[in-house]
Amino acid sequence: MSKQIIYHGGYCKIETPKIIEGKYTKDFGTGFYCTILEEQAIKWAQKYNTPTINKYEYNENLKLKIKNFIVMTEEWLDFIIGSRSGKKHKFDIVIGAMADDKVYNYITDLMSGQITREAFWELAKFNHPTHQIAFCTEKSLECIKFIVAEQV
Repeated sequence: MSKQIIYHGGYCKIETPKIIEGKYTKDFGTGFYCTILEEQAIKWAQKYNTPTINKYEYNENLKLKIKNFIVMTEEWLDFIIGSRSGKKHKFDIVIGAMADDKVYNYITDLMSGQITREAFWELAKFNHPTHQIAFCTEKSLECIKFIVAEQV
């Protein structure tokens, strides 16, 4: 079982993460989203008036259903399109690259038929590496332990 430090960027301290159904669909569906990239969490937090980084220890539980997209693939793209279209999945945790604003625009263009899959991949390859880990079930939240919260 491996341990690692992960970050959540937001507007407040979150000692006990919860899965809250948001009004917008996300890349990997409903969940509590974190990242291994502290700089990325800071960017997430800086969208708010009280930018706060929450730091957690993640202890992997191999008994959970985990989907790990190691690289952006057709399967990753189809999963995001499905999730952003409201399709539910059966995973406790989903890990992979994030469709940031620019990539999300490309996905929207692909979904509406404005660009082809080939054009999507050509545009997407120029983006900076991103990372997200979505804790999608209550059981998955047991894998993370709050360490500290800091305003940035």
